[in-house]
Amino acid sequence: MTTATQSPAAAGQKGFTAGKYLSFQLSKEEYGIAILKVREIIGMVDVTPLPRTPDFVRGVINLRGRIIPVMDLRRKFGMAPAEFTNETCVVVVDVGRDADSTFRVGCIVDTVSEVLSIAAEHFEATPRCTNAAGDYIAGLAKLKDRVLILLDIEKVIGDLDPAVMAQGN
Repeated sequence: MTTATQSPAAAGQKGFTAGKYLSFQLSKEEYGIAILKVREIIGMVDVTPLPRTPDFVRGVINLRGRIIPVMDLRRKFGMAPAEFTNETCVVVVDVGRDADSTFRVGCIVDTVSEVLSIAAEHFEATPRCTNAAGDYIAGLAKLKDRVLILLDIEKVIGDLDPAVMAQGN
């Protein structure tokens, strides 16, 4: 378990792996997910709502015969809602620790930007002031003229009710 007092270099060694990250926009902020977690990116489709789910769970979609839950990351992070545009899309991710426990979830984002290669020296630990939001933030990547917020998608998805997540299996 990483602590708030360890050095950024130590945090980088424990929490980050140099490699490729998919970057996307939510509001005016840029986020990233390890590309190995991304299954595919699809345009916004009709989502079938499910009763009695958290407000950030928009419902489910049928993706080539497989029913997967879809969550709105804006709602999940407490951001103001926005109208869907032609750029709004669903990033489908595979989460789980091993092949037996892997499940697929769709995450609605404002727009997908690019796939970035990020070297280990560009990683920074999450600032101590992030409070509960820090649970979802794996760290930050310092790029030339901007900062990329790297999400721990396992933790973002992981606090969903297991009954909802079972829909994706």
